Amino acid sequence: QVQLVESGGGLVQAGGSLRLSCAASGSIFRINAMGWYRLAPGKQRELVAQFPTGGSTNYADSVKGRFTISRDNAKNTVYLQMNSLKPEDTAVYYCNANIVRAYVYQNREYWGQGTQVTVSS
Repeated sequence: QVQLVESGGGLVQAGGSLRLSCAASGSIFRINAMGWYRLAPGKQRELVAQFPTGGSTNYADSVKGRFTISRDNAKNTVYLQMNSLKPEDTAVYYCNANIVRAYVYQNREYWGQGTQVTVSS
C-alpha cells in the first residue's frame, strides 16, 4: 500500500505564508511525478505546482513568483512554500503523486486526504 500524508494547512491573513508538506510512504519503487492541486468552492480542481515525470517544475500562472515547490527525495516528501497569500488562494490543497509500487511495478495516481488553506482578507 502507498499513502500520501499532508500537513501544514491552516488559517492565515492575506500577505502571510504557509508551508505544506506531503510525505509518501509504503511500498514505493519509484515516484514519477509529485505535486499539489487545489479545489476551491464553486471552482474546478486546479494544478498548483508539480514536479512532472522527466521535466522541470510546473506552476499555475496565478501562483508564479509566490509559491515554490521543493522536494526531499530521500524522504519521498514534497513541500509547497506559499508566500504572499491572497484570499483567492483559499482552497483544499491535495497532494498528488504518480508512483510505481514495489513488487507490482505498475504506476498509478495517488491522492492525499487534503488540507484546508484559508486566507482571510
